[in-house]
Amino acid sequence: MRRTPVILFMMLLLSCWRSFGMLDPVDFLALQSIRKYLSDAPGSTFFARWDFTGDPCTFPGVLCSRDRVVALALGDPRAGSPGLAGRLSPSLGRLSALAELSLVPGRVAGPIPTSLSLCRSLRFLALSRNFLSGSVPPSLASLRHLSTLDLSFNLLSGQIPPAIAAIPALSNLVLCRNRLSGRIPPFPLSSPLLRLDLKWNSLSEGIPALPPSLRYLSLASNRLSGPVDRVLPRLARLNYLDLSMNQLSGPIPGQIFSFPISSLQLQRNDFSGPVRPVGSMPAGATVDLSYNRLSGTAPAALAAAERLYLNNNGFSGNVPATFVDRVVAGAIRVLYLQHNYLTGFGINPAKTIPARTSLCLQYNCMVPPVDTPCPVKAGRRKTRPAAQCGWRKG
Repeated sequence: MRRTPVILFMMLLLSCWRSFGMLDPVDFLALQSIRKYLSDAPGSTFFARWDFTGDPCTFPGVLCSRDRVVALALGDPRAGSPGLAGRLSPSLGRLSALAELSLVPGRVAGPIPTSLSLCRSLRFLALSRNFLSGSVPPSLASLRHLSTLDLSFNLLSGQIPPAIAAIPALSNLVLCRNRLSGRIPPFPLSSPLLRLDLKWNSLSEGIPALPPSLRYLSLASNRLSGPVDRVLPRLARLNYLDLSMNQLSGPIPGQIFSFPISSLQLQRNDFSGPVRPVGSMPAGATVDLSYNRLSGTAPAALAAAERLYLNNNGFSGNVPATFVDRVVAGAIRVLYLQHNYLTGFGINPAKTIPARTSLCLQYNCMVPPVDTPCPVKAGRRKTRPAAQCGWRKG
């Protein structure tokens, strides 16, 4: 009986597999396809040792357990590596034991293969800083063990599939610096999500309910709108919050200032009204509330911050004495209060501002009692026109 070329090829492949005691034939063929779809970008030598006459489990970036590929890191991870070019092969889905897949920054383009949903053991998927395009495949939601999904710094568009938010093991979702639009999908309150980074997209509408497990939340530079007073108070474990450069409105919830936050970025929104911190703020934080429509007196509780930006708002009255004391002591490294309606900064004339401290008081309803350099955007005028200060005049 004549044997077809396909049968002869498979027999040869099985013979090689037995002689080397190496990779499962399905995974072997999948790696060959992955290699055909990708190439070294100029200056990269990642694929130089991918010689299929030997054991693929010894290839750079390939980790095997017994006869299966369980981890695949495509590209040289060392700093400065130019990465890879080409496209991602649909054959990635044949690596059914794959638990980790990563791609170093490079020039890989095209869509994310929907076949990845066949890798039921996948826990870690990171394909950031390339030129991947198309949509986020909704089929990724079938990866019930997936804990990290990082598709950041690509050209992905369309909406975030709602089912992605419901992946039961998801703890890190990083989709920043893409072209995603539409709403942020709601997350189950029982989700173990720790990090949600969606900044620099075109997401719109309001911020949905988010799980209280969150530690890191960045939604900056989108088109989000509406109030946040029903969403943020539940996120008491946050240590990083960035909602800057949106169109969010209403009051800033006072509870967030008692969270264990090291960086609070709410600048360039449409927040309004007085700021009334609840509880004690952690020392040494960065707090940026600039370029909003906040009013009332500057809250003394914020003096615990190391870098505090309250500029370009509607704050009035005297600067709290605690601000002055901590500036003189060098505990506040940056204090920007320019472009408000403040009427006094009660510093002792015998005191000086530490050289390492940046203080800006100009364009308020007072003559700044100390002459300190301000950022260029503050302009040249030291004091507001008297007509803008009303009863504060004189």
